[in-house]
Amino acid sequence: MEPAGAPPQRCAPAREAEEPPGSPALPVEEPQARQPAGAPPEEGAPPGRERCRRGAGPQGPGGRAVRDRGRRAPGRRGGEEGGRTGRRPRVTVDSSKAKTSLEALKISLRQLRWREVRMMKDSDPSWKPTFIVKPDGGCQGDGIYLIKDPSDIRLTGSVQSRLAVVQEYICKPLLVDKLKFDIRLYVLLKSLEPLEIYIAKDGLSRFCTEPYQEPTLKNLHQVFMHLTNYSLNIHSGNFIHSDSVNTGSKRTFSSILCRLSSRGADVKKLWSDIIALVIKTIIALTPELKVYYQSDIPAGKPGPTCFQILGFDILLMKNLKPMLLEVNANPSMRIEHEQELSPGVFENVPSPVDEEVKVAVIRDTLRLVDPQKKKRKDVQCQTLEHVSEGSEELLGAGPADRPEYDTTKSPEAGLPSLCLKQVFPKYAKQFNYLRLVDRVAALFIRFLGVKGTTKLGPTGFRTFIRNCKLSNSNFSMASVDILYIDITRRWNSMGIDHKESGMCLQAFVEAFFCLAQKKYKSLPLHEQVASLIDFCEYQLAALDERRLVCGRGIMERRSAVVPCQTDGLHLTPAAHNPS
Repeated sequence: MEPAGAPPQRCAPAREAEEPPGSPALPVEEPQARQPAGAPPEEGAPPGRERCRRGAGPQGPGGRAVRDRGRRAPGRRGGEEGGRTGRRPRVTVDSSKAKTSLEALKISLRQLRWREVRMMKDSDPSWKPTFIVKPDGGCQGDGIYLIKDPSDIRLTGSVQSRLAVVQEYICKPLLVDKLKFDIRLYVLLKSLEPLEIYIAKDGLSRFCTEPYQEPTLKNLHQVFMHLTNYSLNIHSGNFIHSDSVNTGSKRTFSSILCRLSSRGADVKKLWSDIIALVIKTIIALTPELKVYYQSDIPAGKPGPTCFQILGFDILLMKNLKPMLLEVNANPSMRIEHEQELSPGVFENVPSPVDEEVKVAVIRDTLRLVDPQKKKRKDVQCQTLEHVSEGSEELLGAGPADRPEYDTTKSPEAGLPSLCLKQVFPKYAKQFNYLRLVDRVAALFIRFLGVKGTTKLGPTGFRTFIRNCKLSNSNFSMASVDILYIDITRRWNSMGIDHKESGMCLQAFVEAFFCLAQKKYKSLPLHEQVASLIDFCEYQLAALDERRLVCGRGIMERRSAVVPCQTDGLHLTPAAHNPS
């Protein structure tokens, strides 16, 4: 303790994560004992009072109470050390997501003298999440609504009409001109096998038409404030059609990037994060797409047989972190909008922003999948070889005598550079570790049997187990059948489409994970699955090799016993006549 009459210590800035030296650990049941960060000072308190109180040592009755209980402040000896305070920052833990572990977490926080904020969230309605509900079969913003309480989900209509996707609403998006906006980026899935992904270098930024406020019970219904859908906001009286890509209710994404860059934002980092988001999403979708489209992809013929343009809707957080909202399998490529000339009279007016972005995407997609492109390259290579072979004969000829081979002219000579940037397989090494389920899907497709089916029957599943040599004395074929029945029944009970019976891809993935855990118990789950995939692929490759060798042997034996034929007459060896 400081001697009486000593000058007071200099006040230190208050920190939310700190406690006055010598204070006991505050119980989590009494969060009101300290004000939350950013809270105004107590009513009637003089300026600086809170700061001086926190910076003071354990003086007065409070300090004596602590000393009498025999507790010491962290980092201090006997509560005093040359007048210096030994305060240590305290960690704050968000326990709002804790479920069954909540009580154990509370005890741990008390023992560590850390702080919980959960009760602040429970007492503050603004902390409670908002949910956005999107009808499963909806489009263009139709039927979307916001709720605060899950019990408010609308349950009217048939089961099919009630199907919906429920997401947690992002309450703190990046704003431009006080308006919420999202980004529509166009992604070309050029090929599934091998996987090729391209991203358009520019996209569309679609704005709300009312200044943004965080959702409350009073403004949940204000769709022009919360929903960025163009088809909704175009009916707002505040919607601005603009001939410029930098203004209006629909702008280019590049104009937003320029604006962010002028404010010092790391635009390269943002693009890198967006590319990673797109690649991870496509990798997650690829297994399902391969199963769905496997009837359209000829076996043993790699290369693009079909392509698809996807629309990625992305929201930027305040910290510029991109968040995926949804992926549109059939994005609108319309380049005009309806304008009301008089009540009930509309006409289509060109939209310069849409035309600039969408025409480039369609044009360059066609350039990338052009079936004549390879033929032109082959012809060009043959022409160049012909010129090089005859170059020696032409060395003495004059300019007028030399034949002209203009290999620079092509249908694309006058076009701008591609607006589509390849991101996969360009960055494949960084993301190949995520393709485990893709390899599992390849195993699933192999044992489907009938071309075009999407579910695996019990015979196909047993064949998979036998060919990959996964059964043993501890895992009999009877156990295989039980595993198939249990998992398939559970997944089919959750599905809507019962037209085709059998094990769907998701059920097969679950079964594969169960098999991996049985076979490689000591490894982490990721390594278990990777090891089982390697094992199955090795066994199947060996099986294919044995079948190939066996097939060659059969053909050789058949060719050895086929009788020689000449003009349709069978030649037989002459009979041996003993002398």
